[in-house]
Amino acid sequence: MFRTHTCGELRLSDVNTEVILSGWVAGSRDFGSLTFVDLRDRYGITQLAFNEEINKELLLQARELGREYVIQVKGKVAERSNKNTKIPTGDIEIIANEIKVLNVSKIPPFTIEENTDGGEDLRMQYRYLDLRRESVRKKLELRHRVAQFTREYLSKNGFLEVETPVLIKSTPEGARDFVVPSRMNEGEFYALPQSPQTFKQLLMVAGFDKYFQIVKCFRDEDLRADRQPEFTQIDCEMSFVEREDVLQTFEGLVKHLFKEEKGLEITQIPRMSYADAMYNYGSDKPDIRFGMTFHYLDDIAKGKGFGIFDNSQSIIAICAKGAANYTRKQIDELTDYVKRPQIGAKGLIWCRYAEDGLKSSVDKFFSTTDLQKWAEKCSAQVGDLILVLSGDTTATQKQMNELRLYLGTQLGLRDNSVYSPLWVIDFPLLEWDEEAQRFFAMHHPFTSPNPEDISKLDSNPASVNANAYDLVINGVEVGGGSVRIFDKSLQSKMFKILGFTPDEAQKQFGFLMNAFEYGAPPHAGIAFGFDRLCSLFGGSDSIRDYIAFPKNNKGRDMMIDAPSTISQEQLNELSLSITITDKK
Repeated sequence: MFRTHTCGELRLSDVNTEVILSGWVAGSRDFGSLTFVDLRDRYGITQLAFNEEINKELLLQARELGREYVIQVKGKVAERSNKNTKIPTGDIEIIANEIKVLNVSKIPPFTIEENTDGGEDLRMQYRYLDLRRESVRKKLELRHRVAQFTREYLSKNGFLEVETPVLIKSTPEGARDFVVPSRMNEGEFYALPQSPQTFKQLLMVAGFDKYFQIVKCFRDEDLRADRQPEFTQIDCEMSFVEREDVLQTFEGLVKHLFKEEKGLEITQIPRMSYADAMYNYGSDKPDIRFGMTFHYLDDIAKGKGFGIFDNSQSIIAICAKGAANYTRKQIDELTDYVKRPQIGAKGLIWCRYAEDGLKSSVDKFFSTTDLQKWAEKCSAQVGDLILVLSGDTTATQKQMNELRLYLGTQLGLRDNSVYSPLWVIDFPLLEWDEEAQRFFAMHHPFTSPNPEDISKLDSNPASVNANAYDLVINGVEVGGGSVRIFDKSLQSKMFKILGFTPDEAQKQFGFLMNAFEYGAPPHAGIAFGFDRLCSLFGGSDSIRDYIAFPKNNKGRDMMIDAPSTISQEQLNELSLSITITDKK
């Protein structure tokens, strides 16, 4: 027996109990005739005490223990004289009578403590050491709990967990596929799934009317803090349902997760149309924890001789409450922020509502009366700061959204302990790509149009709304889904609008179209970004913290050094030849 107890469970009630513990040496403190060793496992830390008067040889042996040595210790539980209130085991210690070194350790490349001295790349290279830190371990424990709560809720509501294939067919829509060459089928390739979309629809045809899966998905796309080349979804589908059924069911899941993991009661999740989200927030995933909605000044700011406004499609303002005390330097920093290439604004107009009146950066063109109209339009009061951007409507909305979020952070309005979920509905079904000169599906090709818009598919497809929905929490899209097309003729029309020839549609999706001929029921579904959901519950911006072995922002696994080259022999088996182009 390597241990009778873990390093996190002993308490005062265990005093005088003979125990065996095993774990890693987290640190030691030498006080001459006394030495204390902190022993760590994933459950916690227990202090080991060695006294020269009791056993000098054992004390000398304890002093030889290096950091991260794996040891087994036998001893008796005793009450500590100097208690540590910061840890659950801080009232007791183990008076050791035997030590056994199970394995030695090299000196770790960084300190395995909360305030580690290791940079992210170094910690990713030695991720198995980083995982020993309590804060990292707790994030994976949170992930485990959220998965368990999810399975609990869905199972109680009649959902079956069904695994779908990982080696599938490559499809041209959506993000880039990871492709896998087949040795047995020369010149042919599998793809790793971007989602189990078509398989879960086939499960509906098969009569499995409530399906879910916590599933790995893969996308070969550029990475950010909230993206990984492989990620996890809570993937769900239901038959004989309409949109309202799906929203009610998964609103219930969200409420269940918040209650079980965060102890929070979410009452009702509000809904907002895509059009309203873009008009008022400039984003299809608005952060509604704070106000600062958009105000359009076109009718009161044009025609005053200020060419930038006069030649703009839209003039958009936000009111930052209590920010009139921003210095010129702070406003210049805001201007520099929106002029960054990633945002692309040409400049920023400001209007300060101070005790002595309204003052702006464009006083040359606008009178006090004009500025008063701005203030009234923005519901600004003394002490507030109005910020204005102008230009093409869509571009300016997106720029102002970035400024709004940046200001919200500066003003402390984006509190990670506050959660404001939102359903965004009625998305456009299609989006036009100027470069490709064709429509693309905003969600995916299997999304159904809103029933009242189906008649517009032939005459004005750009005006058609999708029967789709996204769940947004604190400005992060954590889930998305739609009512599906289940009629073969409507699906064929959708493929035609997206530029597929009948042969191309049959080649790519013939298996699904054929299945629709055998009694496909009405169905709808949703998928939640499991990694994003966990990071939100944990109050982090990066999903990497909640993945045991993540990739870095270049898609590399620093620990195992992947991706990597393969041998010529393997290439020959796969009938592949590789030409490396000089990227310089």
